[in-house]
Amino acid sequence: MTSRQRWTLIAAILGSGIVFLDSTVVNVALPRMGRELPSALFGVLEAQSYVYNGYLLTVSALLILAGALNDFYGRKRMFSLGLAGFLVTSLLCGIAPNFELLILFRILQGVAGALLVPGSLALLTVTFSGEAQGRAFGLWAAASAATTILGPFVGGILVDSVSWRAVFFINVPLLLVALWATARYVEESRAEGAAGRFDWLGAFVVAIAVGGLSFGAIYGQQREWRDPLGFVMLGAGVVATVALPILMARRRNPLIPPALFRSRNFTVTNISTFLIYGALYVLGYYITLFVQGTVGFTAAAAGLAFIPSGLFLVFLSSRFGALAGKYGPKAFMAIGPALMAVGTLWYLRVPATTSPWLFAFGDPSTFLPPASWFVDFLPASLLFGFGLSILVAPLTTALMTSVPAKNSGVASAINNAISRVGPQLAGAVIFIAITTSFYTGLHARVPQLDPNDPDVRKTYAPLNLAGPCAGQNVPCPQSAEARVQAQREASTDAFHLAMFISALLLGVGAAVNAVAIENRPAPQAAEAAQRAVA
Repeated sequence: MTSRQRWTLIAAILGSGIVFLDSTVVNVALPRMGRELPSALFGVLEAQSYVYNGYLLTVSALLILAGALNDFYGRKRMFSLGLAGFLVTSLLCGIAPNFELLILFRILQGVAGALLVPGSLALLTVTFSGEAQGRAFGLWAAASAATTILGPFVGGILVDSVSWRAVFFINVPLLLVALWATARYVEESRAEGAAGRFDWLGAFVVAIAVGGLSFGAIYGQQREWRDPLGFVMLGAGVVATVALPILMARRRNPLIPPALFRSRNFTVTNISTFLIYGALYVLGYYITLFVQGTVGFTAAAAGLAFIPSGLFLVFLSSRFGALAGKYGPKAFMAIGPALMAVGTLWYLRVPATTSPWLFAFGDPSTFLPPASWFVDFLPASLLFGFGLSILVAPLTTALMTSVPAKNSGVASAINNAISRVGPQLAGAVIFIAITTSFYTGLHARVPQLDPNDPDVRKTYAPLNLAGPCAGQNVPCPQSAEARVQAQREASTDAFHLAMFISALLLGVGAAVNAVAIENRPAPQAAEAAQRAVA
């Protein structure tokens, strides 16, 4: 690996890693923000939600636009702009005096972040080739996993020992290194033949499509689909999505070249991304709720419990990426999600009586997990993590070698947008199934609890044992123990349903890849991509 390649890889990893880091690390700072920041317009919970979701929605809505800008105006230029923008907005977030300004700065931070994710993969695509490219994609995936795994842990230390503002200031030195590496070592590249006017109309329609679907799904789920705004935004997103291919076919320089979808691997990879990342979201979200809210893990234990799964991704992704670059991605993209599905199905055997892990930094006696963790959680985590390490880098290889290098930015952005919108839509639909399962199970065990009673729904939450019977008008079983047991069992049933749905999505994704992915090594795939859009 040359110095140029090494520092381009470091810049790409730092740039995209910061975006992933700030989508997780801020979570642990939200409670402290709620205690310290004033707000004239929002309640605390509402403001915290906007701090988190405002960033995610902005990144999601602008990803495809950002990818096209990278290809059209120059990848180094737009990547550098994203790094500089993220640096400035991180500083602004760190000094925000109130929630209103923090929300605004987080939205602007999302704008900068949208430039970095597709830009990082585009830089790797034009810098590496063949087996080295697959290895680079694997290292990129491993670094992304490491930030996701370690982000909440490191963020918790910063919040507890310094301030919540430190979770934003920590970005600054990393971004400065990335800016230096980009300025000195990254070579400029852009799409061949990029000329004429940029498709700003297409960009607007794409933003409405992705933003509408994402916002509608998140807002609807938060309001339990009782507020029409969620349906309105989903409707706007659906209309824009349907109109998009018609518009792209008529534009002279379309934001998304329709010819990209002539590539079989590009189309299939995006379909499997929708399925697999939908499963990942459901699994990650409901496992976190279940182990803390139902089983009773401490927050630190919940963060540590699934690190073994993430370690596979950190240490094996680059190896499987190199193998996919050499032999082709098909086998890896089929075996990986199949193993993930088996690991997910293991969670169906977790009983409502499984023991909690009460890990606490100040108590060495709690450092080891209970014996039940080694039976109920560890095998599932290891199977799932091993399968994920087999899948991620080959999927990226299949995607980025399925299109010409000139379209690498927008191709990466399309896949990243799907990996974000798909989970939100899957989560919104599955949320209905989970809540229905929970309240039906709770009513069956405690008939006097009416699941249609607003007080009952407010007090009894799926996968969360906190707060039952807090209000005088909420009926309870005769004893607190029976009430807690009924809620625990109903929550466990709902968790099992979520795991079954996740495993089903993973199984379908594995089957799609096994049947439809064309197994070409990277050089042959690149030639096929050139022919597909010719």
